[in-house]
Amino acid sequence: MVTGRVVRFDSTRGYGFIAPETGGDDVFLHVNDMQVPEALISAGVMVEFRIEEGERGPKASEVRLAPGESGRQAAPYDDSLCDVLSTAEFTREVTEALLAAAPSLTGQQILQVRSGLAQFAKNHGWTED
Repeated sequence: MVTGRVVRFDSTRGYGFIAPETGGDDVFLHVNDMQVPEALISAGVMVEFRIEEGERGPKASEVRLAPGESGRQAAPYDDSLCDVLSTAEFTREVTEALLAAAPSLTGQQILQVRSGLAQFAKNHGWTED
């Protein structure tokens, strides 16, 4: 078994990466290879695992918490470093970014992209009304 620290884990997508204590490349972590509840896994948690060769590189299997680890040790959220924009401010900023990055977009394309991004931002708490 190898020990490492979870670098990141996206519970929505069910995967993340582990940095082995021995160094080397980060190892892919999939929810189906965990032997602990998904709720215990987040960035910073120490885990034990086996390394297998997956289709796209090293892959963790038999993932469990390291001895003495309780799980969910992600740093506390500090919203002082994050601006929450109003929906109007966000869509204005997105429009300017889209026009600067791809001036050939049509108005309809900008509206579609902006609408999708605005909903995404709202779902993640990045905007407020």
